[in-house]
Amino acid sequence: MTELLSHTFMQRALIEAVLVGGVCALIGVYVVLNGLSFIGAGISHSTFAGVAFGLLLGIDPVLTALLFSMAVALSIGAVSEHSTLSHDTAVGIFFAATMALGVLLISLMDNYYVDIFSYLFGNILALTAADLWISGIMAALIGVVIALLYKELLALSFDAELAGVMGLPVRFLRYLLLALMALTVVLSVKSVGIVLVSALIVTPAAAAQQLTRSFSRMMLLSVIFGAGSSIAGLLLSYWINVPSGAGIVLVATLVFFIAWAVSPARRQ
Repeated sequence: MTELLSHTFMQRALIEAVLVGGVCALIGVYVVLNGLSFIGAGISHSTFAGVAFGLLLGIDPVLTALLFSMAVALSIGAVSEHSTLSHDTAVGIFFAATMALGVLLISLMDNYYVDIFSYLFGNILALTAADLWISGIMAALIGVVIALLYKELLALSFDAELAGVMGLPVRFLRYLLLALMALTVVLSVKSVGIVLVSALIVTPAAAAQQLTRSFSRMMLLSVIFGAGSSIAGLLLSYWINVPSGAGIVLVATLVFFIAWAVSPARRQ
């Protein structure tokens, strides 16, 4: 283990695992409580088109993925708000359209396989120091916003109508939550991958929900499960030589089933 931790790439990967696992689990609590899991999947897959757009134009794919996922997240909210369509229907439309756009864009490139696959499935062991700095800034921004609006987002999660009666800006908070989800997805794309990032957002929070009804305890457990699963999945994937993103998500899934099996609510 000491030799393993002496490698710079592993040190960066472990720091990234804590950042990504913790932030995904943190925002995942609001995603689960607000029933936005499918929106999370839709936003994560929409980054595929953003990444393809960046690769095609020679622009940093993380930047184009951020702009694209933000636009899609806010568009899903706007379409749902100003039509009779449900969130799920709006997500389904954007999900398919952005994936189709991504396929169209990469078909215009000659050599795209290595680059696009690294974003689809992630590679936390290949992160650079610059990637880690970007992740740290994004994670700090998300953490500060959640800390500043903790009570407001809590009220929105449990009773949006009551939050409106209390004078809280419910519409603004809903769009802000979608924007935070988009930022979280982009933060995680290089380490976990577009295909699997939604699982890392939802699964630790769902596991925590099996064990407590307290919001603060759920948030704490979710962060512990998210960061712990990311570290354990990373080390496991290194030792048995499998993709790190898959290892992280499978460990998080195992944690969920253990929590579900011992859940006090399920056994009542």
